[in-house]
Amino acid sequence: MTPESVVHSTIIVERTYPVPPERVFAAWADPRQKQRWFADGEEGSVLQFDMDFREGGRETARFRNGPDGPEFRNDGHYQDIVPDRRIVIAYTMSSGAKRFSASLGTVELRPQAGGTRLVYTEQAAFFEGADGPRMREQGWRQLFERLAGKLDAPR
Repeated sequence: MTPESVVHSTIIVERTYPVPPERVFAAWADPRQKQRWFADGEEGSVLQFDMDFREGGRETARFRNGPDGPEFRNDGHYQDIVPDRRIVIAYTMSSGAKRFSASLGTVELRPQAGGTRLVYTEQAAFFEGADGPRMREQGWRQLFERLAGKLDAPR
């Protein structure tokens, strides 16, 4: 990317889970559950995870990839919540003091035979130094795989 360019992208990731929408929604709505699949990682460390899950509420995650890796920050603001059906969050991502993307993410939970179809749509603007659309999509796919593991685990 050129020094002052912005890359716009729409990312859509779909995943099916063999549990009802209420259970998938709870994994997004409950701070302890969400931290386990969204922020806790095997290779990094969580420095902060705060979540106020309500319309107008905020979410902040600060983490480091690896012991000496850079610090990343995810700052979100909940725009719309329909229990068991939809979550809309506007969020930015930063590395150190440099913001590298701003996004609007929509989670749709659709009941289907034997479970839930999650459809995640992100409309993103990637700035200089950003991970870019391909890496962001890959990141969401990995997170949704981790979510699957947490939904399968006993509560």
